[in-house]
Amino acid sequence: MLDIFAWSLLGFILGSIPFSLLMGKLFARKDIRTLGDGNPGGANALKAGGLKTGIPAILLDIGKGFLPAYLAQRYGLTEWSLIPVALSPVLGHAFSPFLRFRGGKALGATGGAWIALIGLWTFPIYAVLALPSTLLQSEDGWSANAGMLSLLGYSILTGEAWMVTFAALNMSVIVWTHRRELARRPQLRAWVTALLSRRGA
Repeated sequence: MLDIFAWSLLGFILGSIPFSLLMGKLFARKDIRTLGDGNPGGANALKAGGLKTGIPAILLDIGKGFLPAYLAQRYGLTEWSLIPVALSPVLGHAFSPFLRFRGGKALGATGGAWIALIGLWTFPIYAVLALPSTLLQSEDGWSANAGMLSLLGYSILTGEAWMVTFAALNMSVIVWTHRRELARRPQLRAWVTALLSRRGA
C-alpha cells in the first residue's frame, strides 16, 4: 500500500510540472497561455515557438505520464495497483498546484500513461476514432474524447476489469478538461458540408 501511495505521489508531482509552459518561456520567450485556447499544453507550445519549442514540450508531457507507471511496474506493481499510479500524472497535469489548479488538458500525460501500460499500440488504438472525428469535424474536444472512447473500447475487449476502470476514470478527466469544447456542437468540416449539400440537392 505504501508503494502505491509513493508512486502515485511521484506521479502527481511530476504531472504537475508545467513542462509546456516552461518550454514556451525558455525557447519562445512567451507565456503559451496567451495563445490559442489558453491551454498550457504541447499544442500551444508548438504555436508559440514551432518545432524547437513544441517537440520538447510534447515529449516531456508524454514522459511525465509514462515514467511513474513504467517504473512502478518494474518494481512490482500490477493491474489494480497501477490505476492510481497511472492516473496520478494525468490528474497532476489537469489540476496542477503550480498553476493554481488550472492545469492543461492532460492528453500528453494520458498518452504517456497508456504507453507505459500497453506500449506504442496506444497511438493506432487512439487514432481509430480520433482520426475520423478530426477529419469530419473541427472541435478538438470531440476528437480527443473520441480517441479516449477507442482506448475504453480496447480495454473492454481485453476483458481486463482493472484496465476498463482506468480507461473510464481517465476518460472522465479528459471529458472534464475539454468540457468547454464539448459544450459546443461539433462543427462539420467544409468538405463534409459540401458533400452533404450535393447529396441533398
